[in-house]
Amino acid sequence: MKRSLVCLFVLLSIAGGFAQGASKQKIELLVSAAASLTDCMNELKALYMAKNPSIFINCNYGSSGALQQQIEQGAPVDLFFSAGVKQMKALVDKGLMDASTVKNILENHVVLVVPKGGPRLSSFEELRRPSVTKIGICDPTSSPAGQYAEQVFKNLGLSGAISGKLVLAKDVREVLFWVETGNVDAGVVYSTDALISDKVIVSAIAPENSHEKIIYPVGVVKDSAHPKEAKAFEDFLFSDEAVNIFAKYGFAVL
Repeated sequence: MKRSLVCLFVLLSIAGGFAQGASKQKIELLVSAAASLTDCMNELKALYMAKNPSIFINCNYGSSGALQQQIEQGAPVDLFFSAGVKQMKALVDKGLMDASTVKNILENHVVLVVPKGGPRLSSFEELRRPSVTKIGICDPTSSPAGQYAEQVFKNLGLSGAISGKLVLAKDVREVLFWVETGNVDAGVVYSTDALISDKVIVSAIAPENSHEKIIYPVGVVKDSAHPKEAKAFEDFLFSDEAVNIFAKYGFAVL
């Protein structure tokens, strides 16, 4: 009898331990965010997790087009933070986003950067120079940054003259790395990417009428496993604390 009571106590203790462990298990949110958001999102998620210890945020960074395709293929994403309206709209139109949560939050700008210590360019038009042989841009088929770059080249009458010089990257951080290491003579990135690097120099800012406005929308994915928690994190991105962090990294908050 005594042995039975001891066994029962042990089993109850083990069960209680499992229950306690389950109650302390963190909820993991997967956030798919444009590569240009890497630095500010790393800071934002750290701040949010410190305030909400029951939440763990895992960020997946890449080109907005690639992230869009992952969601279309069923990736278990909770929140999508795009660098382009087009990619978000495509998901909304396919019923893959909770449309009531989709909001525009940030604005960015296109700039031309060159390696620090290398030849200077005073404008996009100087990409015609024979000495400029390689120009890094994002792949326009998957990245909004590449699409904006193409719009700038077309509207400035440069497309034909520089088409043979273009080298396509998967996202803006790859373009930035190429410029930093001198693997290309110049690159087209967002102003926020140029701001974080001390190895590049901004040669020119694209005229506002040379490309579509660069708007970043954010929203909860319809099949999110944790829609309530994902929406709470999205709401945090609109808080004063988050706005200050976005501004620190050069984003214009809408």
